[in-house]
Amino acid sequence: MECSICGASAVYEVKYNGSALCKKHFLEYVEKRVKREIRNQVDFNKKNMKISVAISGGKDSSATLFLLHKILSERRNLELTAFTVDEGIEGYRSTGLEKAKKLCKNLGIPHGVISYKENFGYTLDEIMKIDKKTISCSHCGPMRRQLMNKISEYTGSDYVALGINLDDYAQSILMNVAKGDVARYARMAPHTYTREGLVPRILPLRKIPEKEVVLYAILSGIDFDSSWCPYYSMAQRNSFREIVEKLEKETPGTKFAIVKFFDETRPAIKDNYIKENTVLNKCRICGAPTPGDICEVCNDLEQIRKIEKEL
Repeated sequence: MECSICGASAVYEVKYNGSALCKKHFLEYVEKRVKREIRNQVDFNKKNMKISVAISGGKDSSATLFLLHKILSERRNLELTAFTVDEGIEGYRSTGLEKAKKLCKNLGIPHGVISYKENFGYTLDEIMKIDKKTISCSHCGPMRRQLMNKISEYTGSDYVALGINLDDYAQSILMNVAKGDVARYARMAPHTYTREGLVPRILPLRKIPEKEVVLYAILSGIDFDSSWCPYYSMAQRNSFREIVEKLEKETPGTKFAIVKFFDETRPAIKDNYIKENTVLNKCRICGAPTPGDICEVCNDLEQIRKIEKEL
């Protein structure tokens, strides 16, 4: 198979557009699309800016940090920083954390760690031993989002970048549609608005298929953690992953079509669910921004403590 551009030996066949690419043109193909997303998602008009990158050490977040550094490092008014959320998952997070620290050191990017144990009093492993009925994602998702926002706000970041690829993004869109959760659909990142106390999230890889992220990381020499979260099998997302993969196999380009549908429908409903510059309440327990009196995480922790007392 030859590269459609230069005729050299191809390393990747792009089934959704019928082309084949050599190493050089594949890397350029990925970088061109990521640059476009960055331009669309980030407002560079501020005099000085900072972007925090949430890095787990896996392929997606590592590639996100690598690409942001490669594309933005020459901007004098922009600073990159990185952090890892340590959920406290034995035999899993420690490996990813090591890879994350190594990449940050190699790129010369400051790196911090924020943990469940120090902020919530429990590791995720401890929570799952207490609450055996609730799936891990129900606890982990809100906690992780809260800590990502907390450390990003603490470092004075204008944006927090997440390593979410096209596959992840298409799955999330369908999950919200299937649940009829229009409010969450409207609030999905990337965020082009600001709300007091919340750092806008950006998704540089949201139009890069997962297999292309993996190949880009390998060809770029990025040392990433390839292990899976031990609680992964519990996730409802697995069903949507299978649905999206089946649709993509039957009709290449379906994942892009799902994202295109989202991009064209969200503006029509956003104003009904998101009020820009809205002043949110502060959780009366932890101080985190929340539309109510107590945030989702503190409500969850209260239930965990009740279950723990009954054991």
